[in-house]
Amino acid sequence: MSIRIGTRGSQLALWQAHHVEKKLQDAGYATEIVTIETKGDKILDVSISKIGSKGVFTEEIEAQLENGQIDIAVHSAKDMQSTLPEGFELIAFMEREKPNDVIISHKKNLQMNGTTPFVLGTSSTRRVATLKHLMPAIETTPVRGNLQTRIRKMKEGACDALLLAYAGVHRMGYEDMIVCEMPLNMFIPAVGQGSVAIEVHESLENKKSEAIRSILNHETTEQCIRAERSFLKVVDGGCSIPVFALAQIEDNQLSIEGGIISLDGSDKRVKKFSGEIKASEELGRQLAEEILSSGGERILKEIKNKINEK
Repeated sequence: MSIRIGTRGSQLALWQAHHVEKKLQDAGYATEIVTIETKGDKILDVSISKIGSKGVFTEEIEAQLENGQIDIAVHSAKDMQSTLPEGFELIAFMEREKPNDVIISHKKNLQMNGTTPFVLGTSSTRRVATLKHLMPAIETTPVRGNLQTRIRKMKEGACDALLLAYAGVHRMGYEDMIVCEMPLNMFIPAVGQGSVAIEVHESLENKKSEAIRSILNHETTEQCIRAERSFLKVVDGGCSIPVFALAQIEDNQLSIEGGIISLDGSDKRVKKFSGEIKASEELGRQLAEEILSSGGERILKEIKNKINEK
């Protein structure tokens, strides 16, 4: 049995695809990696929120899944929209890397005291809004492109530092550039951050789908991310909406903390729910409903109105 693996072409995306490939090959399967360019890879001069929040990094890959040119798609779980197009499914979530955000810089003397201003590169509305809430002295500027491109732009003077997911920094070998690791209790990450997700189309034969899932899926990670994605689906948060959630399992209990923050960082709503692991998706839904009913719905409406004005 041969498995064709679809992926974006960045070094990080290819690292993830080769990581998947090795696990499949170790289990005795032949593989082929197919590189696909997406809309999010082609348009680098505007923020993701202005391109459109759904399918920015997945639409072209899903087209090849549907027509059978590839068997599976390998994605960063945080890039996946809350509701997949009809006929598509996430069948596996690989073991999660540390989910924190980190600040990296080529300037080792960068002052991280919260009051000394510097320019931080990020195109994430969640990261920008959270920084405005926690560290208003920091100025942000949009920096798009793959990790290596962003680092090059930083060194050329576009910014003093970059705010990124630890997982990508670690996988690409840039840990020595980390100047600050954002604590999870203050800087809750994007839904799915740190995990690799495997997407298939319903046309893929069940035998192949089941074999891939049994090799690649990490059950604890799956339960956590399904809780987070359940939260995301109810809130209806895309790339342009600064929502966040992180589920964790400890002592046979699943806890999920998440919320929403206004674009200017002035209004942040965060709640936490805990319960049985088997109720992971229900816990995510409860969290979302509590956030929306406690002021989050008003924040969400204001954000969408501002986005529509642009």
